[in-house]
Amino acid sequence: MGVSAKAWDSELVRKWLECRIEAAGLDQAAADRRGYEAQDDYDKAAAEEWVCRTLKTAAGQDDQAAFADRLKKLLGQDAYRITGIYDDRRFERHVRANLRKLARMTKANAGFENTLRYQ
Repeated sequence: MGVSAKAWDSELVRKWLECRIEAAGLDQAAADRRGYEAQDDYDKAAAEEWVCRTLKTAAGQDDQAAFADRLKKLLGQDAYRITGIYDDRRFERHVRANLRKLARMTKANAGFENTLRYQ
């Protein structure tokens, strides 16, 4: 874990995760309304929501190293189970992409201040 210029702010990370959960829920609803052609968008939003919900409790520990360790453990899993998605392989691919994105953000301790819906 590299040393960053600013201190780890677990409250900011928790807020970012909550904003992403809300945005993912809105994206799932929009994809659901669009129907068959938006199934990939639905799975992508469901993966982001799953990742953020899973990491929300780890973000409250006020420890960047513990959060990074939780990310590594999740990346090491073979499968991620959830109901209500369209394609398991596509969902798992999106979960891994979200976990890698969060791992980069955690290592650099940057990007958590961006709470816009579309990123």
